Amino acid sequence: MKGFPSFATIAALMGDPARALMLDLLMDGEAHSASALAEAAGVSPQTASGHLARMRDARLVEMEARGRHRFYRLGGHRVAEAVEGLALLADDLPQEKVQSSRDIRAARTCYDHLAGRLGVALTQAMMKAGYLRLRGEAFHLTGSGRRFLEEDLGLDVEAALGKRRKFARACLDWSEREPHLAGSLGAALAERSLQAGWVARQAEGRGLTVTRKGQAAFRRHFGVAL
Repeated sequence: MKGFPSFATIAALMGDPARALMLDLLMDGEAHSASALAEAAGVSPQTASGHLARMRDARLVEMEARGRHRFYRLGGHRVAEAVEGLALLADDLPQEKVQSSRDIRAARTCYDHLAGRLGVALTQAMMKAGYLRLRGEAFHLTGSGRRFLEEDLGLDVEAALGKRRKFARACLDWSEREPHLAGSLGAALAERSLQAGWVARQAEGRGLTVTRKGQAAFRRHFGVAL
């Protein structure tokens, strides 16, 4: 009998319902306590610790100690890409349609960048304006696009270029079936949107609320009405 393919171990770890719920919560890009992850997964703290230990060994999550408490975050953008890809496949299943019809379709974080109708709309607006050009699985930032981001939005493009990760990746949005801007540039845009008060994190999950200030800003800068 042949051995299992190399991705089988990772798929099995992600496929457990409790671990899947933990990963879904961590897709907001934030660090969460072990107790918060246990509550989200509906398991005891002891059971959660076992799940987290296994995922940490597989580098699906990272742990940081803060005094006596342990906090966990997603194990990087590659893990986020895998989770988003699985969500894209799952959305084709009829039984998942109801579960996926939450308001996170409107605006959410996909790890550390903007997704949902908001993320796709902003990306398409920048493409239409000639700021971004899609090349395979990545975007090319044009000169006019860099001036727009730096002068109009106040983004530090040079800092984003210096990150040790892909700069402007095209991430296929699971709910919109269109690419949104990911990578270090997408993360910079999301951070700017949060800091400027254009979007606000919802109390639970990774959903975002576009504020009145954000509606005005997105209309003014991108021509996008939300």
